[in-house]
Amino acid sequence: MSVGKRLSFLIAYLIPGLAVAGYYLGGYYNFLTLAVVFGILPVLDLWIGPDASNPKEEEVPELQKEFYFRFLTYGWAWIQFVLVIWALWEVQTQTLSTLEWGAFVLAIGVNTGGIGITVAHELGHKNTKIEQWYSKFILMTVCYMHFFIEHNRGHHVNVSTHEDPASSRKGESFFSFYPRTVFGSLTSAWNLEKKRLGKLGKSAWTLDNEMITSMIIPVLFISAVTGIFYGITGNLNWQVPAFFFVQSWIAFSLLELVNYIEHYGLARKEVSPGKFEKVLPIHSWNQNFSLSNAFLFQLQRHSDHHANAGRRYQSLRHFEESPQLPYGYELMILLALFPPLWFKVMDKKLEEWKKQHGEGSVNFSGKREPATA
Repeated sequence: MSVGKRLSFLIAYLIPGLAVAGYYLGGYYNFLTLAVVFGILPVLDLWIGPDASNPKEEEVPELQKEFYFRFLTYGWAWIQFVLVIWALWEVQTQTLSTLEWGAFVLAIGVNTGGIGITVAHELGHKNTKIEQWYSKFILMTVCYMHFFIEHNRGHHVNVSTHEDPASSRKGESFFSFYPRTVFGSLTSAWNLEKKRLGKLGKSAWTLDNEMITSMIIPVLFISAVTGIFYGITGNLNWQVPAFFFVQSWIAFSLLELVNYIEHYGLARKEVSPGKFEKVLPIHSWNQNFSLSNAFLFQLQRHSDHHANAGRRYQSLRHFEESPQLPYGYELMILLALFPPLWFKVMDKKLEEWKKQHGEGSVNFSGKREPATA
């Protein structure tokens, strides 16, 4: 991998700086993060263009082991934690206008959701305790810790089937998909934990149930922060927990927007009742703009990720045979918020993909691989 591509993953670290700079500049500058992420970044994407380069397979084992790439994800976890605490402190100690409060919480939510949950997703797939801990640590700050349960043990098993609440269906708007995926994922995570504990002879109503602790821990966290701030300032400020929960909602809503984009309309064949063909790179939408891929730790190479979930972000490959999104996630998110435009663009691409590949799998150049550390 070139030095330039290695350094490109540092782009994500610029976004918290935009939130901080916008806040201290004040007023409409609080929209700086949104302007860059959803305005400037897509333009630069189109200008710079795609990156179709893939790592050489003989280099992948060593590439997977390089600590530099893990360090970037570990570092983000602490940056996000500090960013959230700092934002809550500012809300505690400063008087913000309604516009500033709203724009500030959006800026923080774009950081914690757009990048933060992306990093948590990457770490949550790994089989080392430290990476799994960091994943849960990040998800705590956005009140979505159950994602660790449902995504790995539910979504990756049921993706592109009607059993998966996180796979959007053809003709389903994001606004119809949103409640189905949010509540469906909660239900799925609960059932997965209930089943796991049942095999151990335990009741679901125990603190061994990670679904229960995933609900408790964020509440304990923000309660402790609110209490500490009260002890320091003597002011019990209701805006602190309100800000925390609103930025969490923005963050996990961004996640669900991405889920909507990544699997829209794609379906796996049911080869027998309740049994589906294995997941291949044709079962997820792919995108390969170099800038937004670096910004999102190559999340947009989603086709290879689902076919080979053990691959680390730096090793993910681009396949031309995968269904390709027309734009990066930033523009696709905006498109998804306007269903008529979304259907006009994506239903046409979906039909083109079906004509090319049919409803199910085709011979593909990527093999399914076991998870790696």
